[in-house]
Amino acid sequence: MIIYEATKEEFMHHVTEDSIAVKIHDVLVEKIGGTSASEINSWNNSMNYMYKVLNTTDIPDDITIAIEYKVPANSRRIDFILTGLDADNQSSVVIIELKQWQNLSSVDKKDGIVQTYLGRRLRETTHPSYQAWSYAKLITEYNESVRNEQISIYPCAYLHNYVKPINDPLTNEQYEKYVSEAPIFTKGDALKLRGFISLYIKKTDRKKLLYLIEHGKIKPSKSLQDALVGMLDGNDEFTMIDEQKVVYETAIQMAVEAQTSNKKQVLIVEGGPGTGKSVLGINLLVELTSRGLLCQYVTKNSAPREVYTKKLQGNHKKSYINNMFKGSGVYYESLHNELDVLIVDEAHRLNEKSGLFKNKGENQMKEIIHASKFSVFFIDEYQKISIHDIGNKEHIKWFAEEYDAEIIEMELESQFRCNGSDGYLAWLDDVLGIRKTANFDGFDFEYDFQIFDDPNELRRQIIEKNQIDNKARIVAGYCWDWKSNGKSNSDIHDIAIAEHDFNISWNLDNTTTWAIDPESVEQAGCIHTSQGLEFNYVGVIIGEDLRYVNGVLITDPFKRAKTDKSLSGFKKMYKEDKDRAIGIADQIIKNTYRTLMTRGQKGCYVYCVDPELNAYLSQRMKKKQELVYMPYTGGLLLAAEESMGYQSIMDNTDL
Repeated sequence: MIIYEATKEEFMHHVTEDSIAVKIHDVLVEKIGGTSASEINSWNNSMNYMYKVLNTTDIPDDITIAIEYKVPANSRRIDFILTGLDADNQSSVVIIELKQWQNLSSVDKKDGIVQTYLGRRLRETTHPSYQAWSYAKLITEYNESVRNEQISIYPCAYLHNYVKPINDPLTNEQYEKYVSEAPIFTKGDALKLRGFISLYIKKTDRKKLLYLIEHGKIKPSKSLQDALVGMLDGNDEFTMIDEQKVVYETAIQMAVEAQTSNKKQVLIVEGGPGTGKSVLGINLLVELTSRGLLCQYVTKNSAPREVYTKKLQGNHKKSYINNMFKGSGVYYESLHNELDVLIVDEAHRLNEKSGLFKNKGENQMKEIIHASKFSVFFIDEYQKISIHDIGNKEHIKWFAEEYDAEIIEMELESQFRCNGSDGYLAWLDDVLGIRKTANFDGFDFEYDFQIFDDPNELRRQIIEKNQIDNKARIVAGYCWDWKSNGKSNSDIHDIAIAEHDFNISWNLDNTTTWAIDPESVEQAGCIHTSQGLEFNYVGVIIGEDLRYVNGVLITDPFKRAKTDKSLSGFKKMYKEDKDRAIGIADQIIKNTYRTLMTRGQKGCYVYCVDPELNAYLSQRMKKKQELVYMPYTGGLLLAAEESMGYQSIMDNTDL
C-alpha cells in the first residue's frame, strides 16, 4: 500500500506550495487512520531536504516517487521510494530511510543496534542502514513480481539533521556490513545522495515498477511451523526488523552475561498477535544452542510442541526434539541454575501448580526462574484463555527480584500477523471491548475480514482456501460439548446449527497435529488446538457465550460447554467473590475470541450464532469517524465518536 505517489515534477511542486504534508496526511487518514503531529512535522522537514536532493536535471522529472509505502505482510512503512531505469534500461528502485536524528551512540556487543533519542527518551534501535537493508529484503522476499521481474533494489539512509562527529559511531567498523549494503548520507551530503540516486535511475519506467510493487503478487508471511526445519538446520528463514532485532540482540547479550556472572538474568517481552514472539523464541533457541548453551523452548500448550515435533521428525532424532521443546510443568523439581536458558512462549498461560491434578510445585514462573541462569518470558496478557492462566509481568518481576536477578522489560509492535495490519488488531480489541482504541471505525482493508450469515458458506470458503496450501482452518468458541468423543466414524456431530442445517465435529482425538493434517479442514479446532499456531485463513464460529443484546456486547459463561475446562471453578469463585468471577470470565471469553480471530495471516471469516452480534460486527465494519485536519496546530481533532457499550451478562444475572 502506497500513501503518496507522484512524478518527481509533481512532488517538487507539492513541496514548493507547502502542501506535501497535507497530501500525505489526508491519504494516510483515509487508508490507515490518524497520525501524530511529530510525524506531520517530520514530513515537512524531510521532504524539503529531499527537494534539495532532487533539484537537478540529472534526475528526470518524469520518474516516479512514492512516500510511506507499507511493506508487504508487515506493519512497517518505507519513507521514500524512487523508481526508474538505469543506463542499461534495467529496472531500478531506490529506497531511502529518512531520519530526523541529530546524534547517536554505538552499542557494543549487539549486532546492528544503536542508541538515540526517540519519543523524548534514550532508546536502543536498529542502525539506519540495517533498517533500510531489512526493508529492501522484505520487499524482495514477499513480492513475487519484484523477484520475477528481476527488479534491483538499492537501499540507503539519509540523516539530514545529523552532523558527523570525529570518530563517527554511525560508521563504526561493527556496522560495516550493513553500511556496505545500505550507504549512509548525513547533513551536507545532499549532492552525494543525488549522485547515488542518479547512478541507478537515469530515465522513467512510466510507473511500471511502482505498479508491480503496489499490485504485485504478494507471498504470504512465512509460517513458523513450515520454516522450523530450516531454522534448526541453521538457515536464515526470517529477517528480523526494528524491535525484533533489538530484542534478539538484547537477549543474546543477557544470555552471555548470565553465563559469566553469578547474577540471574530475566527478560520480559510483551507483544500482541503477530509481533513475532514465537519466531524470536525459535531464533534464540537455535543461536544459543549453537553457542553451546543448554537451552529449552517452553510452552504450556502442547499443540505447538506436537506440530513442531512432527515437522522436525524427518530431520532430527525424537530425543533431540523432546529435549529442546518442553511443557511448562516440568521444572518443579529442577535444581538451581540447572539450565543455561529457558525461553517461555505464551508466558501468560503459565499456571500456579503443575501436574495432572494441579498439586505439584509452587509456581511455574518461580520454578522457571529458579531452574535457569537466563529466562525469557514472551507474554500477551490479552491472550489468557483459562481461569488457571496466571502468568503476568508483575509476578514474573516479583519472583525475579526474589533471586536478585537483573530484569529488563521490552515491547514488540505488531508486524506479521493479519497481513501486517495494526489497524485490524486495534479494531478487534475495540470491537470486543478489551480496550478502547482509535480504530473503532475500521482498519486497513488489505486484510480479508468477512462476516457470513450462513456457516455453510463460511465452511465452503475455508475449504476452497485450504486447497491452495493446506493453511486454512475452522475454529469455534467452546460452546458445544464434545459428544462425538473425537471418533472419526461417529454419526454424532458436536457443533450443530439447526436453522442452517450445519454440522461439524471437534478435532479428532487421534491427532495432536490438527493444525497441519490435511483432513482437519473438515473439523473444528478450539482455542486449545490453535493457540500459538497460525494459518493463512481462519474461519471463526462465535457461540452464544458472546452476544449483542439491547445495544450492549455481553459475555455469558453459562453458554460454555460442560467439557470445557477453561472456566472450571467459576461457579465456586462466583459464590466467594462475585465481582472477581465476573471480571475473569468476561476477560477469558473475549480473549478467547481475540486469539481465534487473529490466527489468520491473510484473512478471518466469521459467523455468529447470535444474529444481533453478526449485525453489530457488520455495523462496526461500516462505521466512520470524522477526522478534521488542523494545520495551525499540526494535529488531529476527533470530531465525532459514538461510544459503544460492553458488559458481562453476569452484571444483570442473579445466581
